[in-house]
Amino acid sequence: MCGRFALTVSSVDLRDVFSGLDFDDFPARYNIAPTQPILVVISGEGREQGSNLTDRRAVLVRWGLTPGWVKDPKDFPLLINARSETAIGKASFRAAMRHRRVLIPASGFYEWHRPSKESGERPQAYWIRPRQGGVIAFAGLMETWSSADGSEVDTGAILTTSANSAISSIHDRMPVVIKPEDFTRWLDCKTQEPREVVDLMQPVQDDFFEAVPVSDKVNKVANVGPDLQQPVAIEKPLKAPDKQKPDDGQLSFF
Repeated sequence: MCGRFALTVSSVDLRDVFSGLDFDDFPARYNIAPTQPILVVISGEGREQGSNLTDRRAVLVRWGLTPGWVKDPKDFPLLINARSETAIGKASFRAAMRHRRVLIPASGFYEWHRPSKESGERPQAYWIRPRQGGVIAFAGLMETWSSADGSEVDTGAILTTSANSAISSIHDRMPVVIKPEDFTRWLDCKTQEPREVVDLMQPVQDDFFEAVPVSDKVNKVANVGPDLQQPVAIEKPLKAPDKQKPDDGQLSFF
């Protein structure tokens, strides 16, 4: 799954990646958590004939998708991730997969390796970023939920897939990454049906990301500084001393 991520690049960097799309200036965010607003890129109404302007728009949505048919969000689980393998057919995501696919800009994401209790190891947080740096785009879904009084809330989720071999030792899932050359096809919900973009929802190549061990400060939403991404040494579990049988009735003081 993907439970935390970061977006720390400038609006200028985002414009370069998203073909000149205009982004307002915003502060670097090192610890984006569920229910917080996240930036998403959606397909617009189509560019005017003869215009060089992009037909995409940047909007803010709440991280945690609520399907339109839900009566009361308080009685519905927070859907921060959607499994790409089942999203096409699952009721919670079916409409969004068909009509509201989005891109979610990110600098990277956090994941936790949680070993078994028997191993004696502590859970370890990792900051997972592209080796080449820069901005990446997660595949996402968007849904607008309307309350009985007519108010609306835009919500979103990150699509995940099975982890590649480089990440699988940390966690068995990872976000789906959409490459820039596939942005248009992913966002095109008018001519590209969900079954026609299944090939985009695959694990990124093994050498795309690097995983940096970081402190558990990222666990707390209140921690939002760049120090969250500082590398730390991984603590090795203490090994119990081997039990030695004493010599036959003999004691040693050395």
